[in-house]
Amino acid sequence: MCGIVGYTGYAHAANILLDGLERLEYRGYDSAGICVSDGNAGHPLKAIRVKGRLQALRDLTDNGSSVEGTSGIGHTRWATHGEPTVENAHPHLSGGRVAVVHNGIIENYMELRETLKARGYTFQSETDTETIAHLLDYYDKGDPLDAIVRTVMHLRGSFALGILFSDRPGEVYGVRRDSPLIAASSENGNFIASDVPAILQYTRNVTYLDNMEIVCLKPDGISFYNMDGEPIEKTFTTVSWDVEAAEKGGYAHFMLKEIHEQPKAMEDTIRPHIRDGQIVLEELGMTEDEIRSINRIQMVACGSAWHVCMTAKYVMERLAKVPVDVDLASEFRYRNPVLSPGTMLMVVSQSGETADSLAALRYGKDQGMLCLAIVNVVGSSIAREADRVFYTSAGPEIAVATTKAYSTQLAACYMLALHFARVRGTMDEEAYAKHVEALTRLPGQIGEILQGEARMQWLAGKYANTRDAFFIGRGLDYASVLEGALKLKEISYIHAEAYAAGELKHGTISLIEKGSMVLAVATQKDLLEKEVSNIVEVHARGATVLALTMDGNYAMEDEADFTVYIPRTEDVFYPSLVVVPLQLLAYYVSLSRGIDVDKPRNLAKSVTVE
Repeated sequence: MCGIVGYTGYAHAANILLDGLERLEYRGYDSAGICVSDGNAGHPLKAIRVKGRLQALRDLTDNGSSVEGTSGIGHTRWATHGEPTVENAHPHLSGGRVAVVHNGIIENYMELRETLKARGYTFQSETDTETIAHLLDYYDKGDPLDAIVRTVMHLRGSFALGILFSDRPGEVYGVRRDSPLIAASSENGNFIASDVPAILQYTRNVTYLDNMEIVCLKPDGISFYNMDGEPIEKTFTTVSWDVEAAEKGGYAHFMLKEIHEQPKAMEDTIRPHIRDGQIVLEELGMTEDEIRSINRIQMVACGSAWHVCMTAKYVMERLAKVPVDVDLASEFRYRNPVLSPGTMLMVVSQSGETADSLAALRYGKDQGMLCLAIVNVVGSSIAREADRVFYTSAGPEIAVATTKAYSTQLAACYMLALHFARVRGTMDEEAYAKHVEALTRLPGQIGEILQGEARMQWLAGKYANTRDAFFIGRGLDYASVLEGALKLKEISYIHAEAYAAGELKHGTISLIEKGSMVLAVATQKDLLEKEVSNIVEVHARGATVLALTMDGNYAMEDEADFTVYIPRTEDVFYPSLVVVPLQLLAYYVSLSRGIDVDKPRNLAKSVTVE
């Protein structure tokens, strides 16, 4: 998803905009630009834009020092409408009177475009965003709020906008619908941004705009308005992250740093909820009667969070005996699901802004469902709109490929399953205590696995030129290999697929040939013998097999070419341990192939459009 930064205050704006955009590079982009007001009312606004990386914009502006002014907006664009070109880069202008940056998609832009052409406007780009700039100019009769309201009422789709008006120097406006936008205040000026890391070096005092709210930044204050143009009050919160948390901290890439932060992130997520050997989830606000009344759980998510849900299905059904259905959020509401009374909707999202997951949440609420969200960002849209929220403690996750957010989401699901099991009486006290104790050991065990990083680096170098990789597993291991395959394909560009090992003979095994790499995860005791049979099958057809299994299962070395061992734990918790070597493998394969690990092609960190 594209990045937005806006600033007005008493400092040199261009430097601040460039620094903020740099901290949003993880979101993915292919062009960048800024527009700074020179402070003189009526002077034409000018955008400085480049195709490619932000460094080109820095070079063009001498790191911002050649652009005078103390208020402006900036943007990093991920191409949707029109190819990545200078003409299509943001900000977009209308006659030098209005400048706009935009995240999201305007669905009716072609219709609006033709209307504006008939009114005499000409277009310089292929984007939907230029339509917004011209609409704002058309409706601007000296009252920016009125122009914004009138424009927004004509837009169908999602948007977060940063806006400058040439006749309002020192003012920056923002408005949103379904795409995230924050406002932040500091002693030296005020900000809008699409994500918190953009402003962390200046302030941690932020508020999150709700849908159809307008913000006006001035150097000495921030005002908020609804769509009637009426002032509204917003509550600011202090972000717990600091600048250091959003920096690489000496690691070569954010992804590697975040892999190594998993023990602490898991500890921070689990430890506050363990008291006297029990899971305590007071902040959920769910009574025991409410938990007992739930007869089905519907889980929805996207990407890696969907893999978390797949794991949670096995764990929740095994421990709490509650039936669980799992849907991709992008498919959920379009299949007209049958939702019976007593079904709870669970939405999992790192950012709390994932567009399809947010839409699924709203659909569930419209159907009268109790909605519980697992999110990492306090104050995010999903967190605000859900009935109950379980916050993970991953801290800022910058790399596009999720690691520690995935792990903390798993931890949250484990705790929910154990808590539901105790309340519903589906586990005896001995089994419950054993599982809680095993849960508390997971952070330390992840640390142990990370000590074997060098072995994964060696394996990655050996197989970096692999053309096809197949990940297989049974039961919970199948849920784990879904994430392993995604990690490899998204950052190394190697074709990687995950299969339930029992399905190999139903077509997949025809793809196995000499040179194929098969990664077999085998941690489920009741399924080990069956999985070994599947390993023998692919080995016999020329595949190289890398097996991940638990300590002590040394018989696996007779069947696999290479075996990686992980510490023993309860069967339901192995996904948290298995994923770490799979993350390391993907990271080092990508590194060996010379790929920018933190910025894989065509991908963005937070997908806030459908």
